[in-house]
Amino acid sequence: MACKSTVQEWRHAIDEGWKKAEVKMHDVVREMALWISSDLGKHKDQCIVRAGVGLHAVPEVKNWRAVRRMSLMKNELQKILGCPTCPELTTLLLQKNHKLVNISGEFFRFMPNLVVLDLSWSSSLIGLPNQISELLKQLIHLNLESMKRLESIAGVSKLLSLRTLRLQKSKKALDVNSAKELQLLEHLEVLTIDIFSKLIEVEEESFKILTFPSMCNIRRIGIWKCGMKEIKIETRTSSCFSSLSKVVIGQCDGLKDLTWLLFAPNLTYLDVRFAEQLEDIISKEKAASVTDENTSIIIPFQKLECLSLSDLPKLKSIYWTPLSFPRLSELAVQEHCPKLKKLPLNSKSGTAGVELVIKYGENKWLEGVEWEDKATELRFLATCKPW
Repeated sequence: MACKSTVQEWRHAIDEGWKKAEVKMHDVVREMALWISSDLGKHKDQCIVRAGVGLHAVPEVKNWRAVRRMSLMKNELQKILGCPTCPELTTLLLQKNHKLVNISGEFFRFMPNLVVLDLSWSSSLIGLPNQISELLKQLIHLNLESMKRLESIAGVSKLLSLRTLRLQKSKKALDVNSAKELQLLEHLEVLTIDIFSKLIEVEEESFKILTFPSMCNIRRIGIWKCGMKEIKIETRTSSCFSSLSKVVIGQCDGLKDLTWLLFAPNLTYLDVRFAEQLEDIISKEKAASVTDENTSIIIPFQKLECLSLSDLPKLKSIYWTPLSFPRLSELAVQEHCPKLKKLPLNSKSGTAGVELVIKYGENKWLEGVEWEDKATELRFLATCKPW
């Protein structure tokens, strides 16, 4: 994943790493796709697409009962009223209606099978209808990203089928109340949310601490622009983040370590950058304090495939002893990690059939690496490549 040390490119790296993409389709191709999906036009009433056509109100539909998918994205809607009966509707796309200020709860009353609801980039909408948590029991994907005025997600915990909840870049950052709401979503797999420490910090001996609840189903976590000095988790078991595979952390200048990653055994992708105080990825001292004496030693990063580090001026250690890294294919030290002299590698690291490539951004850094022994140096110098 090629990206330089700028905030804009870091954002791009997040999007690339999380495989977020947007495809613009030609009108002719879109119409053809709709025609094919409607069984060559036989069921054209099942899919209503009125995207980007300047609508000021929800269009009239002859047979709401037949509609399965509807897209009204990128219009001029200001209010969504009415109470259509849509027993077959599964997908409703309302994103990028920037003037939208109100959606009546009645509008969703007869949509019992709605699975996907997208309200992202509805920058004037303050909140969701109170009735939504009572009506949409089948909802699986809810996108509220970039809702700049979103003030509350109260009631979202009642959407017990939710697997994806997107809140990134919305006004609603993670606080104590919303954390409690999210903890009740047992099937949640994907959560995107901004975390600002001033909203969720706990003062303990002058340290700012962010405590994560155990989220066994969560797959991705992104944390940036945070001032907390420590991240903890509530449950100290090796399976409390068993589904977590991708973590991106940036502009968290107070953090000194990321030892909580010990409890993410299936982590495949880790990107850490712009953290001025970070000294260790996994702290030896902290690791000893957070693991139970009766628990077997946790060996981290057994499934890690890509590790990317950049702009970490105080980082000294990834791990205090060599690791096997059976799946690691890329270890990237991009720029400004002058104190990271020793890598957790020996001649046996990464020998499970995956070539481990070390990418570096500065020749001076590579020249200063202190290898475990001569065999390790000979092996990995051959795989080093400039970034």
